[in-house]
Amino acid sequence: MPNNRFPKLHILSSSPHTLTFELSETDVSVANTLRRMLIADVPTLAIDLVSVHENTTCLLDEYLSHRLGMIPLRYYDDTANRYGDPSKEFREPRDCTCEDGCPKCWVTFTLGVQFSDKTDNPNTKTVSITSADLKSSNSNVSPASFLSEEEEENAQEEGISLVKLARGQHLYLEARARLGCSKEHAKWCPVAVATYRFIPEITLNTPALSKLTLKQREELVECCPDQILKIDDVTGQIILAEDYEDKATFTEDLHYLQESMKGSPEDDNFITVKQSESRFVFTVESTGCMHPVEITRSAMRRMEEKLIMLKGECAGINEGV
Repeated sequence: MPNNRFPKLHILSSSPHTLTFELSETDVSVANTLRRMLIADVPTLAIDLVSVHENTTCLLDEYLSHRLGMIPLRYYDDTANRYGDPSKEFREPRDCTCEDGCPKCWVTFTLGVQFSDKTDNPNTKTVSITSADLKSSNSNVSPASFLSEEEEENAQEEGISLVKLARGQHLYLEARARLGCSKEHAKWCPVAVATYRFIPEITLNTPALSKLTLKQREELVECCPDQILKIDDVTGQIILAEDYEDKATFTEDLHYLQESMKGSPEDDNFITVKQSESRFVFTVESTGCMHPVEITRSAMRRMEEKLIMLKGECAGINEGV
């Protein structure tokens, strides 16, 4: 029977839209499951139904509906005082007890703009309709138009551009957003990036390295483009770079160079680089709909729920047997 593992998570860096953490004391199956959960199983809000009342713009109703659906929506959690998990406040319509939709399962956005509302400058030929023109029925739900204040200050538009209006054109529509997961459609995906990489394990064969000339040791250091090795200024021996875990890639150049330096093919390697089987570094970048810490927490909750459900199903099978 395999030994029980107790995975650990250590945050390396965190910002409002990017999270980097190390997952350790587990294996690649758990790491990949967490990655898939981050991408496909975290519930978010997205526009799902659009009713276009009047549209005299250059885009068809279907194009506008698609653009509206891809706008990330964020939910402001008053208790946490930041943009958080909307599943704490909303339910999916199929899980709600209402019949025609209610504030607990739908959020309504209205958009009504005509050219004259945007400008009174007679020299202006076109104006932009953006996500900033959407009016939400819930004050805690709004479009994630910008990832940061700096981006907002440098932006040329007020939000995510939807369509341009020429003089005399107008657009009136109503859009309804609901909770969902990206395994149903990509518009509910909370992350732009959710990847992990293996922590490298580097072993130096000090007795064998000491038999090499200084020039050979320098060649070994220089053949690694990621600069994971360096020459000690005092001893002249090869040592690991301080941040080798952040740099190391798994290249074949070092392997081929070592083979050419060996006295015989049976000799041990001077330097061994392999992937750790129990340590992984994750990078999670949010689309702006949720804080990356909340995305990770939500993914872990979903994983726990699925494991509990699987445990119950297995228990039921055993009782039947």
